[in-house]
Amino acid sequence: MQDVVLALLAKEPSHGYELRARLQEALGPLGEELNAGQVYVTLRRLEKAGLVDVRLVGQSDRPDRKEYELTAAGRERVAGWLADVSWSRPAPAEFHLKLVAAAASRLADPVALVDAQRRELLRRLAEAQRAALEQPAGSGAGLLLEGAVLRLRADLTWLESCAAHWSARGE
Repeated sequence: MQDVVLALLAKEPSHGYELRARLQEALGPLGEELNAGQVYVTLRRLEKAGLVDVRLVGQSDRPDRKEYELTAAGRERVAGWLADVSWSRPAPAEFHLKLVAAAASRLADPVALVDAQRRELLRRLAEAQRAALEQPAGSGAGLLLEGAVLRLRADLTWLESCAAHWSARGE
């Protein structure tokens, strides 16, 4: 979240409410879960890290508001983040290890764990597909949701491989 907030500040100095609104717009329905506190906590951390400067902007009819602006170090971090082509994705390694541990300890059936995970992913897939259909054609949020749908389908395909593997082992 820090890098995204920094990148949004690269365009122009903003206050927390503006940043939250821009994030929600970019994320579409996925942004509804973003609470204002997350943005402000992130901004405080960025300030402590020396990546943003804060100045108070007076308002005649309301209390002063804080406006955040990138520092030189913040600009460097944004440039590095934008140039980074690694794609952080939770690898299936943790789930795989859960299956191995379940089989080894005999505390759970790996196939049952796969089935439970499959049900959850199918639920999420249906939710993402519904949300994608509600987006206007060509919207950025629709594109993001399309990516989520494709990722969920890939995870479901992998779970089929897991089910086949653990069913064949009979563990």
